[in-house]
Amino acid sequence: MDLGVAATGLLTGLMVGVTGMGGGALTMPLLTLVFGVPPLAAVSSDLVAAAVMKPLGAAVHLRRRTVQPELVGWLCLGSLPSAAAGSLLAGSLGSGAESVLKEIVGGAVLLAAITLFARMLLSRRPSTSDGTRVRPVPTVLLGAVAGLVVGTTSVGSGSIIIVVLLLLNRGLSSARLVGTDLVQAVPLVLVSAIGHLFAGDVHIGLVGSLLAGSIPGVLVGSLISARVPDRPVRVLLGGMLVTTGLMMIGTDVLPGVSAGLLVVLLGAVIPPLRNAMSSRRAPVASDHREVVG
Repeated sequence: MDLGVAATGLLTGLMVGVTGMGGGALTMPLLTLVFGVPPLAAVSSDLVAAAVMKPLGAAVHLRRRTVQPELVGWLCLGSLPSAAAGSLLAGSLGSGAESVLKEIVGGAVLLAAITLFARMLLSRRPSTSDGTRVRPVPTVLLGAVAGLVVGTTSVGSGSIIIVVLLLLNRGLSSARLVGTDLVQAVPLVLVSAIGHLFAGDVHIGLVGSLLAGSIPGVLVGSLISARVPDRPVRVLLGGMLVTTGLMMIGTDVLPGVSAGLLVVLLGAVIPPLRNAMSSRRAPVASDHREVVG
């Protein structure tokens, strides 16, 4: 077992369990750039490992009832046929077309991150909605678009669906957001993994090392995400969206991860500073009114 690859799997599992994201967009570049794994073998092996890892995280969320089953059903109705079509389409597309598509998706993911942080910074009240309102037609249509992109590019099963969920269900709690994303991602990843298994691109030893770290990581991450308050999870989610989006548009691993960490740091520091400034202003205003009276 390669301890470095297992550590990568542990990091991936934690990120997937807590945010629903971080699989292909982080693991594949790390395996390729840090450990020298050929890109095709890295993608294939990561997909097979994810096909084992994600159901475990999804099971934790299902047991804790932090999943919207109706939303999962409508998403899968659109995404699964489109993912299958995208897998067939991928063989006929040139590398240039796939590159352009990934850049477009990366831009959309970055826009979602900006929207998420803007809402957190502008909103002073935590959402009390459980996000139970489901709109079938938009959900199926956006799920179909997401499935087509995932099937064509083999990345984004977490980040793209997170964007869809954020667009459709603004009041969805972080735990339900992550749980719903993990459950719907299971069939998407399975379809892709089966295709790569038949193609013979999977390295079993690499899969074993990834699973040695990712299985405990995703279980711990899923338990944490169900207990942590909304704001910390959304801050981490925003950092992951920034990292994923930058990598999709061609940024290297180190700058992408650094930008994501910077976003997480700003998201963690700015709200407390804003609250502290607001609490300082309130007594001053009160004292002024007393003097005038």
